[in-house]
Amino acid sequence: MEESIKMNAAILSAFDKKGKDIRTYSPLTLAYIGDAVYDLVIRSLVVAGANRPANDLHRITVKYVNAGAQAKMVEALMGELTEEEEAVYRRGRNSKPHTTAKNATVEDYLKATGFEAVIGYLYLKDEEDRVFTLVKKGMELAGLSL
Repeated sequence: MEESIKMNAAILSAFDKKGKDIRTYSPLTLAYIGDAVYDLVIRSLVVAGANRPANDLHRITVKYVNAGAQAKMVEALMGELTEEEEAVYRRGRNSKPHTTAKNATVEDYLKATGFEAVIGYLYLKDEEDRVFTLVKKGMELAGLSL
């Protein structure tokens, strides 16, 4: 089996940075990086689908990168998460964000924050394969196809 590239480790190495103990990160910090990682995964899939004008790419992307879609995905994934991932999800969902999404309920926003925290946690652990598995399975279970 081909070894996957560990992006976080490669970035830290390229810039001579040391990683921190991610267990000390706040759930909102995990969600912050998780949001970017999830966005990159979805954008990569959208771009792979077709070479289109940027406005079209954006319109497709926002169908998947929003609190409602992420809440559906994490609800569908609840039986698939490990105990450790569930604990990170609960920390993210129960966090007290300083903002809320414009077009989402508070409940969906908090679920999405929990989902993003899980994605961020896995990314910082260099477990990109697990990120891809969860996103793919979450999309399938939630009926979101790209």
